[in-house]
Amino acid sequence: MSDTGAERERAERYARPDASMSLLTTVMEHSLDEGYAEAARRRGAYGSSRMPGSLRGKLLLGVGLALPALVLTIGAVQVRASAPVAAKERQELVARVGLETANADQVQQQVQQLQAQIAALRGQGGGDAAEAARLQRLELVSGTSAAYGPGLQVVLDDSAAVGTDVGANNPRTAAGFADSGRVRDRDVQLVVNALWQSGAQGIAINGQRLTSLSAIRAAGDAILVDNRPLVLPYTVLAIGGPQMGAAFDQNVTGGVYLRQLQQSYGIRFSVGPQDRVDLPAAARSTLLSAVPTGRGGATP
Repeated sequence: MSDTGAERERAERYARPDASMSLLTTVMEHSLDEGYAEAARRRGAYGSSRMPGSLRGKLLLGVGLALPALVLTIGAVQVRASAPVAAKERQELVARVGLETANADQVQQQVQQLQAQIAALRGQGGGDAAEAARLQRLELVSGTSAAYGPGLQVVLDDSAAVGTDVGANNPRTAAGFADSGRVRDRDVQLVVNALWQSGAQGIAINGQRLTSLSAIRAAGDAILVDNRPLVLPYTVLAIGGPQMGAAFDQNVTGGVYLRQLQQSYGIRFSVGPQDRVDLPAAARSTLLSAVPTGRGGATP
């Protein structure tokens, strides 16, 4: 072959830039094998959208698309319809709680007025002065009569930010506290017990006088004293001698415990002496007492 013929053959062979990649070019231009393409054309499916052609198929497709939309619409309508009902029930519950609280406050005022009248009638009745003085002391200690004198004020409040659990051996964690930054009934109980141990002669929490029969417990997130809920901050007033403040500050369940709560959980508190503390009488006006009968002790 001459040089001219060889050059012509080479030019014809490499006329396309991608002539050397003929296999790749064929794959790209004919991605579907001719046999498969012919079979698809025979079925009438090649290039179609595969949508159902029969009336029944179209109806089933429409029902399948409409059913989820119907379920979502019904759910949205129900949620929208139940929202005003839930809000109304909440408002009614809040109004009922407010009414019951106002009624309880009114009954408390009536009890205090009746207790004042009873005290006045006792003073007018005369009788044995020694027995009257003894009864007065018992009423003061038991909390069934109002009292005043120098004392101590302890204020407890929740932390500004919820605290962090720092150990499984912590008494608050062991007691099951889910929110360690809140004051709990156990905290109030310990503070009250520390005041009694420090020499308190009378204690009241948010105006509720404590007696030997008083109960401090929790109902949900609320703290109750004799079944009456307290509102933050919790103000504990105690009547006692001048040494009560120092004794409470060094008490393990008093000042030491409160400082530990503040450091670990951010619980806010303040302790300060008061020149005069006024404590109301307890709602329970019945003074209970027991005396032995004979040498064998009390009768069953």
